[in-house]
Amino acid sequence: MDNVQKLLVVAVGTLTTLLLVVGVQVLFIILDLRKSIKRLNSILEDAIIGGGLIRPEKLTGVLQMFKKKKKIKKRGQV
Repeated sequence: MDNVQKLLVVAVGTLTTLLLVVGVQVLFIILDLRKSIKRLNSILEDAIIGGGLIRPEKLTGVLQMFKKKKKIKKRGQV
């Protein structure tokens, strides 16, 4: 084999290994994100339905405020 071919084989092997490692790391991140979202969903479900910590009408009011991009006024300001 020529020197250029050897260099290409080394480069392709290195890049393949690097992409494999990055792919595994992305998979771990996606699985961790999925677990976090499930936990957040469980916490919000308990808070809204079971515990009554957050009332649904209050939560929708806050969501509507963010949709309309209104600013929260502090006490004493006009």
